[in-house]
Amino acid sequence: MTDDVPELRASDADRERVAEVLRDALAEGRLDMTEFEERLDATYRARTYAELAPITRDLPVAGGAPADSVSLMKESAPGGSWAGRIVGGEGSSAAGVAVMAGFQRKGRWTVPKRFTCFAFWGGGEIDLREADFAGREVEIKCVAIMGGVNIVVPPGVEVVVRGVGVMGGFDHREDGVPGDPGAPRVIVSGFALWGGVGVERKPVRDRGRPEREAEGADRRVLGHGDPAHGWGHDPHRRDAP
Repeated sequence: MTDDVPELRASDADRERVAEVLRDALAEGRLDMTEFEERLDATYRARTYAELAPITRDLPVAGGAPADSVSLMKESAPGGSWAGRIVGGEGSSAAGVAVMAGFQRKGRWTVPKRFTCFAFWGGGEIDLREADFAGREVEIKCVAIMGGVNIVVPPGVEVVVRGVGVMGGFDHREDGVPGDPGAPRVIVSGFALWGGVGVERKPVRDRGRPEREAEGADRRVLGHGDPAHGWGHDPHRRDAP
């Protein structure tokens, strides 16, 4: 890390990572509510890494290691190393189920080596942009029946799509795009019947736009999107019978 890194401007995603460490510390009793609110306010007012660094200096992150806000930011920055995000061990969630409903996996979570999801007349959103990975290669197996699953990956991750669709489909637009050196490989497999599994690549979410993004994703994964992409019939479209 060069000496000028702390003077770099922090992004909304950087502030969110620090805020997540604070939320964990509050839940574990390391901070009381007053301390949490003061530090959270300082986090969202911070403009540089130097301003973020002291906020979590006395707090541990997952695994008990002391938190270093600047290291947290650099680790996930474009061009940074992926090594810190391939953590081994077990995933924090192994499956997602949506039956006439929905599910989400997003934010800071650990993707297991094999994640299974099922959507029937419903939908799911799997967002890997801020996730850690249990292995260098992970598989997301999706079964979508008259429903859909939307998978969001960050730049640099290699995606391999092996799913099969019958009157539905899997999105192959990101299939085969080379990944960064050391980046995880995400295999998307499974089966879609009158439904679809989408894969899209997005930069780390800006905190100022999550509601609009989430609203659009919900419409897609809950079967209210474009039927040409496998999301099924939308009863709210103006041209619907």
